[in-house]
Amino acid sequence: MRSLRFALNGMLLLLLLLVCGAVIPRPFLAPVKASSGSDDLRRILVLSGPIHTDIAIPLDDATRSAFPFLAPAGVPVGHPEARWLIVGWGGRAFYLETPTWADLKPLPVLRALTVDRSVLHVDVAGEGLASQPGVAAFDIDEGSLAKLIAFVSGSFASDTGAAVAIPGAGYGPYDRFFAARGLFNILIGCNTWTAAALRTAGLRSGLWTPLPQSLAFSLRLYN
Repeated sequence: MRSLRFALNGMLLLLLLLVCGAVIPRPFLAPVKASSGSDDLRRILVLSGPIHTDIAIPLDDATRSAFPFLAPAGVPVGHPEARWLIVGWGGRAFYLETPTWADLKPLPVLRALTVDRSVLHVDVAGEGLASQPGVAAFDIDEGSLAKLIAFVSGSFASDTGAAVAIPGAGYGPYDRFFAARGLFNILIGCNTWTAAALRTAGLRSGLWTPLPQSLAFSLRLYN
């Protein structure tokens, strides 16, 4: 009974932390936004899955120039039908070795539950991405988009001034993985990276959103 009571208390504490993390906003006060016409707004997307989130940035000449290393690495950013640049951050072992749930292995899970090096996954998508399930759209101004792009660009690890794709790492012929800055763990993971990136663009999220569901809830609540 004592062990059962301890487990239940632990689950209740975790649930309380998840709820508080989603409903307490960060930043606490809403940022003051300068008024701008609708023509100045740019749309970004947040892609939510069962355990992971990605950010989709409009793919144009400015975006391509901010990531000049993508095309040489094999990411088709210049494809005429490419409209979105999709970027996600996560733990190296789990991210690289688990393209589907059928590929789930104990060691990558253990690394994800403890500490692992981080990577960025990059892909492109066409116009129809915005209408897919689990995709939320947000309109931000040009200055906020520039800050978001700078945050994402700064997340790539580079010792020589240009990020290099991890050899042989990818789910398909056109997506690529790159070494990233920072360490991954279960408390500060892919979804907290997404939230931090979105905050640089002026969006508010929950104080701590380790799950896609808590991040999506807080984004709906405060934006």
